[in-house]
Amino acid sequence: MNDTERRQLKIGLPKGSLQEATFRLFGRAGYHLRVDERSYHPIIDDDEIEVLLIRPQEIPRYVGDGILDVGMAGFDWIVSSGKDLIEVADLPYSKRTRNPVRIVLAVQKDSPVQGVKDLEGLSISTEYVDLTRRWLKENGVDARVEFSWGACEMKVPDLADAIVVNTETGSSIRAHGLRIAEELLISTTRLVANRAAWDDAWKHQKMKALTTLLQGALAAECLVGIKMNVNRANLPRVIELLPALQRPTISPLTDEDWTAVETVIDEHIVRDMIPKLLAAGAQGIIEFPLNKVIL
Repeated sequence: MNDTERRQLKIGLPKGSLQEATFRLFGRAGYHLRVDERSYHPIIDDDEIEVLLIRPQEIPRYVGDGILDVGMAGFDWIVSSGKDLIEVADLPYSKRTRNPVRIVLAVQKDSPVQGVKDLEGLSISTEYVDLTRRWLKENGVDARVEFSWGACEMKVPDLADAIVVNTETGSSIRAHGLRIAEELLISTTRLVANRAAWDDAWKHQKMKALTTLLQGALAAECLVGIKMNVNRANLPRVIELLPALQRPTISPLTDEDWTAVETVIDEHIVRDMIPKLLAAGAQGIIEFPLNKVIL
């Protein structure tokens, strides 16, 4: 197959607040992306992938319409689109944390609204117009839903009685004197494909390979590797301390009384673990970062 016949997987990545986190994830997965500040066509070091940067709200629609083969978008926007999509993978990362994004109903602190049933006859400002209308209909509530171009928190109470917004931490909602009254759904980033692309054998295989590497990069995000030397007499005490994905790797050293021990552990327990390992007889402890963990 020559260059003009080379097949490509066309993928949509989110432009905006999630872009930097997405590029970091792809980098850890082994795909390096470069983009000009004004460009919507990043360069990727894989000739079999074409990348377009698109507003996350629009990615599910373009995937569903077949303009893109696959795309990364929040579950909230996938639900809002109403498109029939194949979920290839759940990739729980966000712009600030690994916490999922929550889609919530928020009102003034002193509002009498405690939940969806209290919204009858009121007005709601949101970017999630279709999602909010379906939610109201499912609960038998008649309320006015108005599209907002952003800054929803500023619209209560002068322009709307309530808002439906996304939040990771709730800090912006609290900062504007609002409170969360109800949660509509929890959203994580998903890799989704249209059925035609999923049924194409070459594209299917390319998506699965990409998914394996992205999930491996996410799995490694909170893990580190550690290795150490341990006298065989102390080996049982050291092994007992080590949580591992499977079992630690134990290798002989030139001095037959000593072994090299290597394993993977959660990063947040390393600082407590190292003193315990030293006390158990480990020596020469090395901690190292991981790019990917493929389970």
